[in-house]
Amino acid sequence: MQTTQRDPSERRRTARVLSGATEAELAELWRTWPERPEVEYLRGPEAGLVMVQARTGGAGDRFHLGEATVTRATVAVRGAGDEAVGTAYVLGSHPEHAALAAIFDAMLGSGARERVLAGVIEPLERAQHERDLRARRDARATVVDFFTVARENDGSDDEDDE
Repeated sequence: MQTTQRDPSERRRTARVLSGATEAELAELWRTWPERPEVEYLRGPEAGLVMVQARTGGAGDRFHLGEATVTRATVAVRGAGDEAVGTAYVLGSHPEHAALAAIFDAMLGSGARERVLAGVIEPLERAQHERDLRARRDARATVVDFFTVARENDGSDDEDDE
């Protein structure tokens, strides 16, 4: 079993990209993936609840905001003489999405790392960035700037009575 330690910031980046991708995007990438490794499910995919915490004012005291459904999966992939373990968590009840994300996460810890980075992570990251830009542009187009015009009042209320 490969126990290579990955850089935590890169691990956060790849986990964010895999969980932010759609299930359909991951399924298409997996369907067309050449030389697929053997996959063994070690845990899940299984859905559960996590408690979501927030802070008052963004930096104040913590409070429990509520619960969110999360699906997790842990898999081992074997192929080309190496083995690696991957884990994924996705928001919502999406077992196939979590399983596919865990498979690609495991492959990032295997000999296929560079191919997964170039063929999965980077294209998905670009697509997510474009989606975010479009959403921001669409939201910005609906912004209304309000301003207040002060009415000059000369002090006499006689004109208002007419």
